[in-house]
Amino acid sequence: MTRKTAPLLRSLKGPRSATFLELLIDVVFVLALAMLSRLLLADLSWVGAAQTLILLLALSSAWAVASGICNKFDPRRPPIQMLILGALLGTLVMAAAAPEAFGDRGLDFAGAYIATQLGSVGILTLLLRDREIRRTLMRIAFWLGVSAVPWISGALVQGSLRGMLWVLAVAVEYFTALLLFPTPGLGRASVTKFAFSGEHLADRYRQFFIIALGELILVTGQTFDRSGFHAPQFAAVLTAFATTVLLWRIYIFSAGTLMAEAIAAASGPVRARPVVYVHSIMVAGIIPISVGYELVIAHPFGHTPPAWIAVILGGPALFLTGRALFEFVVFKRVSWSRPIGVLVLAIVSPAVILVPPLGGAAIASLVLAGVLIADEIRGRRDPPELRPPVG
Repeated sequence: MTRKTAPLLRSLKGPRSATFLELLIDVVFVLALAMLSRLLLADLSWVGAAQTLILLLALSSAWAVASGICNKFDPRRPPIQMLILGALLGTLVMAAAAPEAFGDRGLDFAGAYIATQLGSVGILTLLLRDREIRRTLMRIAFWLGVSAVPWISGALVQGSLRGMLWVLAVAVEYFTALLLFPTPGLGRASVTKFAFSGEHLADRYRQFFIIALGELILVTGQTFDRSGFHAPQFAAVLTAFATTVLLWRIYIFSAGTLMAEAIAAASGPVRARPVVYVHSIMVAGIIPISVGYELVIAHPFGHTPPAWIAVILGGPALFLTGRALFEFVVFKRVSWSRPIGVLVLAIVSPAVILVPPLGGAAIASLVLAGVLIADEIRGRRDPPELRPPVG
């Protein structure tokens, strides 16, 4: 390793907690999640849900790249700081363009995404001299270049064709990352190049989820302000607050608090991508929950349309699904309370059409409370053990 490369790498002996620059990255994602909630609220349909998911996966990938850079390289070094700030600006443009990404701002979103991702990898390739790290970055850049074709092509067309091309672009990026970027002439990347600090990785993903909950609180407060401080709205706000607390507690139970230790106990290198995937699922659940509470606070009583039921109950179900997968990734086990909670939400969903929106939100909150109670009982009976995550 040359003298030019070494100072850019993050010291293995130094502090592994997140830096203030990384917290600044998270602030932008509050805006990104709020914009995605606006997109879904404007189109409560399967098409709207699919569009929101595509953009969420892209934004999650951008966040993961920035976090990965800060994990492997020293964010206190000026070149790394400039790189991250550039990625921050690109993410800001993506977030602002998200609500109209499938409309008139498709090229803005796709262009900012490609510039952010390829720019980050390209600049790192120029800065570093370590041959193996450069080859790894070249593999990543190759597949980002491949995915850039459907990203730009999709931005230049309209309608469902844009969605299909962007699905292809996201699929290329996520699947090739999962396979360690098999590249013609270079082969697959070495798994050791994807070894991450367990302490830093756990810290960053916990913050990622808390940021998602922050967006839920933001929407709750803003909608309460617009709707007026009336008793029905206050009841809806209390339910939304209780749900937020339950989501936080269910997340941190066992896997959230012990993730760093479990990663450190792994027998081999840990790759971040499985954790990226399951956190994306949990955050994907937070977005419809946010939309649901915006609707419930504004209209606590009256008829509950099926689309409202889908977000009010579907959001918690998606979160619990991601939470179960998260537990499997970290501990190689799944607590039955999570899938049972998903099943209960599915069973009661047809009957929710008979109750007002506030009643549906209360049912979702009660199911989450049941999952938490089951967790607490199991935790007291069987103290959690550290188990290595999937490597």
